[in-house]
Amino acid sequence: MIKVVGVRFRNAGKIYFFGPGELQIDKGMHVIVETARGVEMGTVMTGPKDVFEDQVIMPLKPVIRIATEADERQCARNREKEKEAFKICQEKIAKHKLEMKLVEAEYTFDNNKLLFYFTADGRIDFRELVKDLAAVFRTRIELRQIGVRDETKIIGGIGICGRALCCHTYLAEFAPVSIKMAKEQNLSLNPTKISGVCGRLMCCLKNEEETYEYLNSRLPGTGDFVTTDDGFRGTVSSVSVLRQTVKVLVEVDGEKELRDYSVAQLRFKPKRRKDNVKLSKEELKELAALEDKGGKSRFDERK
Repeated sequence: MIKVVGVRFRNAGKIYFFGPGELQIDKGMHVIVETARGVEMGTVMTGPKDVFEDQVIMPLKPVIRIATEADERQCARNREKEKEAFKICQEKIAKHKLEMKLVEAEYTFDNNKLLFYFTADGRIDFRELVKDLAAVFRTRIELRQIGVRDETKIIGGIGICGRALCCHTYLAEFAPVSIKMAKEQNLSLNPTKISGVCGRLMCCLKNEEETYEYLNSRLPGTGDFVTTDDGFRGTVSSVSVLRQTVKVLVEVDGEKELRDYSVAQLRFKPKRRKDNVKLSKEELKELAALEDKGGKSRFDERK
């Protein structure tokens, strides 16, 4: 077992482990640590605790010190300098006529490196841009291309639910989201209703996926034949997943009648879990751009 503290460097970012050493560190403190990007200041999210070695990326780097008032002032100055760096970089991008959208500028705590995050449709040759920026700022310059989901995570916003975006407030990592999840939850496959601010499928589709898979597995499919507990055999007209009720079309005294039953009142062959949802060519074409497999983000690499 190894004693560690969990440190986060930005809102809703990943938590990285560092060795507390002999320092008295508590949750919520600001600490100075060394990362792959240089010396940085982060917030302690988990106090000292023992974890197994396979949970830690070795070698485990120690916490340099608990942040002082001078460190806090230095961090505030960096935030102000980032605003100016952002404006200058935008001017340089326009000068070089590059098809890229600048998202954020970020200084490391020790000012040893200046990072610029941007989005673009394809690969960008920014070698001349880097030379210009290095001449202006006289420090190491790194331009990092990120995806649209990372861009939204940085900028933030309000979702269609009326709340602040999950990725900006608490989601540390993006989970793979697929059309199958929307289909499983019986949602409209209208792209405007199932896509988020970033233009990709909403991350919250993942939240209730397991519940819907379980509930759907207990229900018959529309059009299936079922036998009711009162002796009728009929066809499923519709199902209510959350209520776990089924509308069954049965024949009573020679007349068709639609009756409501709970799933416990029916006998039927359980549905198999569908790993591959079949969509029409039109649906596939319209929804292809929304699906995001949750590839590795380059937004917050510090180890």
